[in-house]
Amino acid sequence: MEEIKVSAATKQEQYEELLPQITSLLNDEPNSIANMANVVAALKQTFDYYSWVGFYLFDKQSNELVLGPFQGKIACTRIGFGKGVCGASFQQKETIIVPDVEQFPGHIYCDGGTKSEIVVPIFLQSNIIGVLDVDSYAFDSFDETDKKYLEQLLATIAGRIAN
Repeated sequence: MEEIKVSAATKQEQYEELLPQITSLLNDEPNSIANMANVVAALKQTFDYYSWVGFYLFDKQSNELVLGPFQGKIACTRIGFGKGVCGASFQQKETIIVPDVEQFPGHIYCDGGTKSEIVVPIFLQSNIIGVLDVDSYAFDSFDETDKKYLEQLLATIAGRIAN
């Protein structure tokens, strides 16, 4: 698989152009599933280096993260608290950037082609409600630019994607 690299400046420009478009897209739609579906579609369509992007939402009854809308190959349906990158991000309540998933203890292999990952927690009124998971088939695809803008996006739209 050919490695795709995007300069930080290009990423920043893409995020700065995309985020207002996503916010506008969600403004008049009250349905959280429709909104999450459009968010992941917009992100996947914009960033060539995303191989998979989707939401995992916290289910209080099972105490697990449950798969929500996504774009990409078939995914793991449930992820335990603290398990894999998604569960760790949820447990730690912080964004985790993994340059090489082989180096992350307990990484869950939903797609064996994944090389790098970023997982961003979603907060609604200071309560964590889930995570946004983004994978890439290239090593070291995600950086502080992705972190900054994905966190900004989720902070802006959390009320539109909450159940």
